[in-house]
Amino acid sequence: MKKKYGIIGNPIKHSLSPILHNYWFKKYKIDANYSIIEIENSEVSEIIKRIKNKDLTGINITLPYKQKIVPYVDILVNDAEITRSVNTIYLDDKGTIVGENTDVFGLQAAYLKEVDNITKKKAIVIGSGGVSPSVILSLEKSGVKNVSITNRTEEKCFFLKKKFKYLNIISWQNLKEELENFDIIINATSLGLKNGQDFNFNFDRVKDDSIYIDTIYNPLETKTLKFLKEKNIKVFNGLDMFIYQGQKSFYLWNKVNPEIDQTLIELLLSKLK
Repeated sequence: MKKKYGIIGNPIKHSLSPILHNYWFKKYKIDANYSIIEIENSEVSEIIKRIKNKDLTGINITLPYKQKIVPYVDILVNDAEITRSVNTIYLDDKGTIVGENTDVFGLQAAYLKEVDNITKKKAIVIGSGGVSPSVILSLEKSGVKNVSITNRTEEKCFFLKKKFKYLNIISWQNLKEELENFDIIINATSLGLKNGQDFNFNFDRVKDDSIYIDTIYNPLETKTLKFLKEKNIKVFNGLDMFIYQGQKSFYLWNKVNPEIDQTLIELLLSKLK
């Protein structure tokens, strides 16, 4: 019987997850299909029932459900347990709904392993939504000791500080001026997403040797990323993180570690033009 997978979120039409996973299903001759599942808040429990009933084999989760789905899973494992942020769900052999997080691995594998002397760097995470706990944990696992966070709604920062006690909180109003104090700047908001809102200021106060990472991959170059690239700042878009987190999800579901080959990368890039 054909296995069914999907990604839940809202908005979700911009997601390339079906392209990624269906490419690998075909490559490894796995009888499965992956699709977009746009849902409302009230439908989260229904999705979990579908996994229990084996109508769905597994799902990925994106905004705004990475934390909202936590109460519906039976067990959180590994990075999901620490972050309480879930982006991958599957049913284990005992019929348990397992919540896992592959975003932490995605960020480390894509960018943080490339940063020299990372333990001496100061990092700021912009945003405290669904992917933020994963970004913070990946920085911690990479050895970054000095991590700050800022968010338009400051109370959400305090919620994260309960989990990660070492966090420094920066006021959103002071963000533009504060940027010059950081070596690694990570945009973990949806600001810059295709057809969405954007930052209402430019990042002209960043250090020349800083690194800017955008968790957004659609568009490949957000306004901010483009602005910094033109200033010769080292920048990364969210595409590599997206591919690596997807690779780990695929492995959790199929026990196959799929290759990230050039054909796949070109296919994804063609969908973003």
